[in-house]
Amino acid sequence: MGIFSKAKPKADPAAALRQAAGTEVGARLDANPAVQRVAMDAAQFYYQHDFLDAATCKRLIAIIDSKRRPSTLLSDRPNSSFRTSDSCDMDRWSPDVQPTDEAIATLLGIDLLHGETMQGQRYAPGQQFRAHHDYFHDSESYWERMQEQGGQRTWTAMVYLNDVPEGGATWFPQAGIKIAPKRGMLLAWNNMNRDGSPNRLTLHEGMPVVEGVKYIVTKWFRERPWIK
Repeated sequence: MGIFSKAKPKADPAAALRQAAGTEVGARLDANPAVQRVAMDAAQFYYQHDFLDAATCKRLIAIIDSKRRPSTLLSDRPNSSFRTSDSCDMDRWSPDVQPTDEAIATLLGIDLLHGETMQGQRYAPGQQFRAHHDYFHDSESYWERMQEQGGQRTWTAMVYLNDVPEGGATWFPQAGIKIAPKRGMLLAWNNMNRDGSPNRLTLHEGMPVVEGVKYIVTKWFRERPWIK
């Protein structure tokens, strides 16, 4: 053995948290007979049909219609044509929202405190959300603030609230997955690789609606408790 030894890389506690979230949530979803996994090793994608019933979807759509505003973009390079939908923040304590908010966290097995406010989104014909990642990029100026508010995003859960006659699919171009909106269906994915690093394969876009109006709710989870 030489007099010089190679130093071991310093462990990243945050990466360990993300890695654990991927392992634990994945195991929970794999064990749920109502949930199906997309067959691929490079990323974790899951879906469940009829996660929400028609009446719940209708109530959430009504909330979105009553509170919607132009969607915003968290970026150092704002572009008005990048995200053209309407959005609204859902009151997690509302009796029309809380059961869905909590059901999503329970399905994934993630502490409610790690969940951001559930967001409702509305896409009229021609509206879209171009290709983006849900995880935060550490090269952006917002990164320090996100670190203070709970850190990196781990899992995303999205529920389609209605069928769309044409268009409006959620497309993951690098993963080769395209999901057409179907009322009540939940789609969930891990934004991280198994080692806790950001997974580039989770790049996705809300494709333009051609006919009809698309409604969804989205809930993002952080590696630590979320602080607004």
